[in-house]
Amino acid sequence: MSSHDTTAHGHHDDHGAAHGSLGGYLIGFGLSVVLTAIPFWLVMTDTLGDATLTAIAIMALAAVQIVVHMIYFLHMNFRSEGGWNMMAMVFTLILVVITLAGSLWVMYHLNANMMPGAHDMRQML
Repeated sequence: MSSHDTTAHGHHDDHGAAHGSLGGYLIGFGLSVVLTAIPFWLVMTDTLGDATLTAIAIMALAAVQIVVHMIYFLHMNFRSEGGWNMMAMVFTLILVVITLAGSLWVMYHLNANMMPGAHDMRQML
């Protein structure tokens, strides 16, 4: 029996996931290059003029690039494996956002409430 004979075990495992094609990979690659070049251009030319606005734009483009990678390279969609792959990813993202937001909230309030201000330092001297 040859190593390519699929009749011995039935068919290949097909979990409903889309298999990549050259066109799909090229679209994903093109989108990835554009989504990488735009933040570089925003920073190098200071187009938006505000560092906070630039950071928000870069984070938004990063989130879009994550979705592009999940769809075009990891082949994740709501059809693969009955949607459980995507549901697990959504659940993981929710937990990560809750953890990061909570950590930033705690660190901000610790800094604001625990660090002595300049007027407190003069009283200590």
